[in-house]
Amino acid sequence: MVGLGGKTVQPIRLGENALFRVGQHTVARVARGLHMLADAAKEVAVADWLQAAGMRAARLAPHIDQPVTVEGYPVTFWQFIEASGPRPTITELGSVLRELHALPLAEGLRLPDYDMFGRAKRRIAVADDISESDRRFLSERYEELFERYEEIEFTLTSGALHGDAHQSNLMRDAQGNVVLIDFEGMAFGPPEADLAMTATEYLIGWHTKSEYQGFVTSYGWDVIDSPAFPVLRSIHELKMTTWLMQNVGESQRIATEYQTRIAALRDDSAPRAWQPF
Repeated sequence: MVGLGGKTVQPIRLGENALFRVGQHTVARVARGLHMLADAAKEVAVADWLQAAGMRAARLAPHIDQPVTVEGYPVTFWQFIEASGPRPTITELGSVLRELHALPLAEGLRLPDYDMFGRAKRRIAVADDISESDRRFLSERYEELFERYEEIEFTLTSGALHGDAHQSNLMRDAQGNVVLIDFEGMAFGPPEADLAMTATEYLIGWHTKSEYQGFVTSYGWDVIDSPAFPVLRSIHELKMTTWLMQNVGESQRIATEYQTRIAALRDDSAPRAWQPF
């Protein structure tokens, strides 16, 4: 159907999507269900836009009309990136976000308005490996933060956002170039939402003060100084917890980390001794 029959398929990673290497040069990205078909179509349109704009970003596999639906799952196909050299830094992330946020949208490209909460509400509703007490708490936390978010007045001019802007969505290719990947969350909205992800990780302890200063310098502004940041930080922490919650049944390590995170959400003053996944 897509000209890839007979090629070896190897799993790469299971996260929000399942990634498989197909042959030597292609990656198949399988979404969780048909409810994500519109997001898959958006990823294809965004990839075309970023390529035309000259930005270093993931490229679609050529000669495939996509997305395709396979047994009820949306699938997109991408050119395999041979990771090389040191992991991209958050200083480089700041530069990539500065470039992305400054790009004018292509004519005809319609990005959805940014949903700061992503799939958190749905994840809470359908989770089958958490207690009803946790579900009730997470639902109430969601509603509280939703109301607070609606009252925010942002400083920066709205534009194209990545929607999941962290180090793991950068790769360094064989030529040493930093490449932006994963366009599922791309949307139109306040740049503060992208920047708050790295600031939240810094305050959790995943980045040093020096590393975070590099991020701020390369972007040119510190979102922590924004009056909006406390709410954005809390929302990011909620999303980070509900994202991990989806895979609680996969391992004891994930289950333990989920308990650590939700305990911290119940106490805003508690330290966030969270482990990255």
